[in-house]
Amino acid sequence: MAKISPFKFTQEVRSETDKVTWPTRRETAITTVMVFIMVTIAAVFFLIADQIIRFVITFILGLGS
Repeated sequence: MAKISPFKFTQEVRSETDKVTWPTRRETAITTVMVFIMVTIAAVFFLIADQIIRFVITFILGLGS
């Protein structure tokens, strides 16, 4: 592995970050809202799935008594 000076490394990092297309404030806000919506949907789905599984297992185990 070739050795590189810290100054050269910093220059290369800066030139690479100039190439990045950064999202706008609006895009960031929309994406954040979409993440919160998807997390809420996933939480509700797993809550319902957990309740169904709990009901089924309670029913099966209740048959033995």
